[in-house]
Amino acid sequence: MSDTPTNSATATPPTNDAPAPGARTAGLSTQAAALVHQAGECFERGDFARAAQLVTGADAMDPSHPEVLRLKGLLLGLGGRFDAALPLLQRAAILRPDDAPTLNDLAAALHGTGDFEGAFAAWRRAGEIAPDYLAAFFNLGRNLKQYGRADAALPALERATALAPDNATVAELYADTLIDRGRFDDAVAVFKKMIARRATAGAAWWGLAKIATRPLDDDELKQLEKVLRHPDLAEEDRMSASFALGKAREDRALFADAFAAYRSGNLIARNRRPWNARGFSTSIDAMLGMFGTAHERAATRDLGSEIVFLVSLPRAGSTLTEQILAAHPDVEGAGELNDVVDVLKEESRARGADFPLWVPQASPADWERIGRRYLERTARWRERRPRSTDKMPNNWFFLGAIRAMLPGARIVDCRRDPLETCWSCYKQLFGRGVEFSYDLDDLGAFWRDYDRAMHFWSARDPGAVRAQQYESLIAEPEAEIRALLAFCGLDFDPACLDFHNAGRDVRTASAAQVRQPLRHDTARAGNYGELLAPLRAALAGTPPNG
Repeated sequence: MSDTPTNSATATPPTNDAPAPGARTAGLSTQAAALVHQAGECFERGDFARAAQLVTGADAMDPSHPEVLRLKGLLLGLGGRFDAALPLLQRAAILRPDDAPTLNDLAAALHGTGDFEGAFAAWRRAGEIAPDYLAAFFNLGRNLKQYGRADAALPALERATALAPDNATVAELYADTLIDRGRFDDAVAVFKKMIARRATAGAAWWGLAKIATRPLDDDELKQLEKVLRHPDLAEEDRMSASFALGKAREDRALFADAFAAYRSGNLIARNRRPWNARGFSTSIDAMLGMFGTAHERAATRDLGSEIVFLVSLPRAGSTLTEQILAAHPDVEGAGELNDVVDVLKEESRARGADFPLWVPQASPADWERIGRRYLERTARWRERRPRSTDKMPNNWFFLGAIRAMLPGARIVDCRRDPLETCWSCYKQLFGRGVEFSYDLDDLGAFWRDYDRAMHFWSARDPGAVRAQQYESLIAEPEAEIRALLAFCGLDFDPACLDFHNAGRDVRTASAAQVRQPLRHDTARAGNYGELLAPLRAALAGTPPNG
C-alpha cells in the first residue's frame, strides 16, 4: 500500500522501486514472513481489517522486526493515530535507515502529527536513496503543493511524471501544480499529452476545459463529443468528460445543451459520492445548540489576532478576497488549510469523545491550548509576514470552536448571490469533501444551512464577523477593500487594488480568474432561465411548484 501514491488507487508505481519481498522479511520466521506477505497483499487491495489480523499475528512472533514495526505504524496511521504510529516508524527507520518505503511511511506519520518539514525531509531522503521510487516523489510533490510551495513541488512532480509517464493521476497533479503557478500554457500541454496517450481520459478533458484562459476549440469539441459517444467509456471518464462538455457548450452560449451535459456529469458524481442533506442539517442543529448555550473561551482575548479566517461556500469569492489580502505586505495567503479540523480531531482523540460532545467540559485553559496548537501548526505561514489567512470554506461549521480557541481572530464571511454561487458549484467537478454540490436540491439545502449558521454566529458575536459581498466588491472595489482591511486591522495599501499582480500560488478553481483584473461579467445563472427553477425553489426551501 505504501508503495503507491497515497491519494489514488489507480496509480501504478514502478516495479523496481522497492526491495524485493524476501528482502523485506529477512530475519523473520517462515510463518511470520508468510503473515507479513499476506498482510502486504491485503493493504494493496484495501482489506485493512484482514491486514490488521495478519499483522497482529506477525507482531506476536517478532514485535521488533522493522517490517512488522512499519506495518503496525501503517495501520495506526490509517486510523488517524499518527502520534502512536510515529514512534513505531521511527524505530523501523533506525533499523532500516536506507529503506525508502519505511521513510515514505515515516514521512506520512510526521505529516500527520504536524511536523511538515520533517515529513518533507523524509520524502526527499527516500527519493535520494531510491531515485526510481515513485511514491516518494509523488507524495513530496503533492504535499508541497498543498502547503503552497508549488515551485518546490514541480521538480518532484517532474521526476514522478518521468517515472510514470502513463500515470494519469501523476500527470493531472503535475498540471494542476503548473496552474497554481499561473503556467497555464504548460498545463494545457500536459493535458493535451494525456489526451494524446488516451483519448478517453476524462480528467484531462476536464482539466483542459476548466482553464479559464482558453475555451476548447472546435476540433477539440468534436473530439470530446466523439469520446462521450463511446459505448464502453468508463464511468469516471464519462463523468469528467461531461463536465468538460458542459463548459465547452456554455462557452458557445449553447445553454440548454450545457445544462444537459452538466446534469449528466452530476448524476454520475452524485451516485459515486452520495450526500445526506438531512443528516448534515441535523448536525448543524446540534452544533448550533451546543454553542448556543454558555461555554468557555481562551482567556487570552487577543489570541489568534494574526489570523484571518475566510469562510464561504465554494465559488463565492473567497479566493478573490484572499488574493486581495495576500497582496498586502503584512499578510501571507495560506489557502485552504486543514488545521482547524486536525486540532479538533486531536482533542477528540485525547478525550475519547467526538467533537462537539466535549465542548461543555472544555475549560478556558483547554481552549487556549487548542488555539496555541493551531498557531503552532500554522506558524510556517507567518515566517515572512506577521499575518496569515485560512480560507478553508467549510470552517463556517466550526466557527464556535474557532471563536473559543482563537478569540482574537478575524472572520470574513465571503458571500455571493446564492443562485450564482450554487450554479457555479454545480458546474464544478470538485475533489472529495464537496459532495453536496452534485444535486440542485442538495445545494439549496446546504446553502440554507450555511446561511442560518452564519446568521447565528454573527448575532452571537456582533462585530467579530464581516460579511464580504462579492457583488459589492465588484461594484466599488476601493471602498470595499478599504473596509475589509480596516476590519482586519490592516492599514490600507495600494497593492491590494492590484491584487492580480500578486506573485503567489493559488490552489483553487479560481486560479486563473484572480490573476486578472476584476471582471463585471461573472454572472451566469440568468442564461439558464427556467432550467434553474428547481435550484431557485431549493434555495427558498419550497417545492418547485410551491
